[in-house]
Amino acid sequence: MKVSRRGFFQVLGLGAAGAVASPDRSDASSPSASLGEGMGMLVDTTECIGCRKCEYACDHAHELTGQPPSAFEDLSILDTPRRMDEDSFTVVNRYPNPDNPEKPISVKIQCMHCLRPACTSACLVGALQVAENGAVVYEAWKCLGCRYCMVACPFGVPTYEYHEPFTPQVRKCTFCHERVTHEGKIPACAEMCPPMALTFGQRSELLELAHKKIADNPERYINHVYGEHEVGGTSWLYLAPREFEELGFLKLGPGALPSLTEPIQHAIFKFGIPPLTLYGLLGAMMWAYRNGDDPPVSHDMEGETNDA
Repeated sequence: MKVSRRGFFQVLGLGAAGAVASPDRSDASSPSASLGEGMGMLVDTTECIGCRKCEYACDHAHELTGQPPSAFEDLSILDTPRRMDEDSFTVVNRYPNPDNPEKPISVKIQCMHCLRPACTSACLVGALQVAENGAVVYEAWKCLGCRYCMVACPFGVPTYEYHEPFTPQVRKCTFCHERVTHEGKIPACAEMCPPMALTFGQRSELLELAHKKIADNPERYINHVYGEHEVGGTSWLYLAPREFEELGFLKLGPGALPSLTEPIQHAIFKFGIPPLTLYGLLGAMMWAYRNGDDPPVSHDMEGETNDA
């Protein structure tokens, strides 16, 4: 059956009206909320010796590259700032220490596992969720590949497997969720760390430990636990001898980013009109008007019968 463009828009209009009248889907579309502070990791950068053992432990535990321990013995690479990628969930960078030039400051970075993550808020299908122990985990089978999580993350952590044409995934540190939850072990990086610069435990207890260290050694640490308040708080907490901005950390406020993005998302979804529907409407308009509007109907055509 041939449908004119005008008829097409009438059908489209009915469909849109039905979408507006559909039940509220805001609950199904809203991102998961944090389930509590859970576990955390305290990183004492004054103890880190930049040995890269944590990098090897992570690589081995998650079967990322399969490189032998010797591949992580090149410490000169620490002087070139690096970021995580799909095959490296954590990296260590090294920064000069004016107070002690012979002992540079080494900093391990990875996913911060925010208490209210922007990535889970941005994910339209719930592929990223906050587990009960505070780890931000990823379920690949749900992922649409939209990569909104990569844009939303204030720390620029999630990476994407662009080289995988058929089954690409978003990749990042998992906080060794499976290892901790099902095997009863601590994260691989903390288990491997020789100087014990990484302390794994309840986040609340780690904060007490961090503030005690600062109070007991004010000459060693600045009075700031990075991650305690930044973007609503993170599961990874840091102590440092110098301002964090000098060590590659971003200066971020205490507000959780989802508090800004969720009202916008809920306003869109609560009427049952997801973005795909809006894109469909726009696409339909472009299709219909591609060749111009319906030709005008003439009432003065030659041979028209006049019943008057």
